[in-house]
Amino acid sequence: MKVLVALGTRPEVIKLAPVIVALKQRAVVRICATGQHREMLQQALDAFGLQPDIMLDTMTPGRSLNILAARLMEGLDGVLDQEQPDWVLVQGDTTTAFCAGLAAFQRQTRVGHVEAGLRTGDLASPFPEEANRRLLARIATLHFAPTQMAAAALRAEGIPESAIRVTGNSVVDAIAQAQSAWPGGVPVGLPADIQQRLGVGPAVLVTCHRRENFGTVMEAFCHMLARLCERYPDIQWIFPVHLNPAVREPVNRLLVRQSNLLLMEPVDYHCSLYLISRAILVLSDSGGIQEEAPSFGTPVVVMRQHTERIEGVMAGFATLAGQDPAAIEAAVGFWLNDAGRRKALRELANPYGDGCASTRIVSALYGEPCEAFHG
Repeated sequence: MKVLVALGTRPEVIKLAPVIVALKQRAVVRICATGQHREMLQQALDAFGLQPDIMLDTMTPGRSLNILAARLMEGLDGVLDQEQPDWVLVQGDTTTAFCAGLAAFQRQTRVGHVEAGLRTGDLASPFPEEANRRLLARIATLHFAPTQMAAAALRAEGIPESAIRVTGNSVVDAIAQAQSAWPGGVPVGLPADIQQRLGVGPAVLVTCHRRENFGTVMEAFCHMLARLCERYPDIQWIFPVHLNPAVREPVNRLLVRQSNLLLMEPVDYHCSLYLISRAILVLSDSGGIQEEAPSFGTPVVVMRQHTERIEGVMAGFATLAGQDPAAIEAAVGFWLNDAGRRKALRELANPYGDGCASTRIVSALYGEPCEAFHG
């Protein structure tokens, strides 16, 4: 069997890396990197020791999503013509995932969708991801739902039971794979400024990158973070700043004077996981971090109006705070002011996976039965 794995962003690499490793034991695997997020994609590939077999050059700064999609479709069509795979495997809800799925469908090639069934119910939030994953659901051959709730969402949309596999989320597999490479429990090459800050006192990790949080919302977040730094002067706030100018410009303009705030370049995946493991709280709009943090018993304040990962909220790991700075500050205080509440999370199981998602996905591609993940 030959499987073409299409990926274009850092989260896709992280969640597909353990699947690729498992697949290579049984199948011919070809990795196609689309170049959607070139700099951060390479960082993630390096973290897992992966090398693409095919590199496309599709992303030009400042171009619209329509132009990106057009270039992806053209490039992927040529790849499919050349490779003639039995399966095309995509992950999540990126433009790369949707275009690879559509290109494969139109060539009558089977599509496996990893992390299928996540929904907010609002096509505008997140944009364009909610539309991408809903559209993928109409054309995928097999839907690898990470949780029972994701599977239920697919059933509600008319996806037949025979096409759904509840696998758990492969990000839990990726965490185990990454941690196995940490000598002494610390990643190789951990930046000195991070080591220094973690040695000073407790830390909060901050990340922000989603399109719906750009503009005035991002500026309001920055003012809020400055207030939090002053309100909790004994806490070190660590903020790896996304490469997007819509994030970097307001952050660097409004947050350069806080002595207990470390603004730094984006970190690699190993360092990101280590920061989550050492943080007493994460403040983020990231979907991946919502899934990763439970493995370490670290709470997350989610700076979004909606989340497609409601399992973490229901299990007590996350607080969906919205975009109002006052509500976010209150949620931060809820966690920082109660050490007992944070400690209790360490005893809870991760609602997103058990580390066996990759094995289940490979078995499903081969038509073999496997026990579903129940959470």
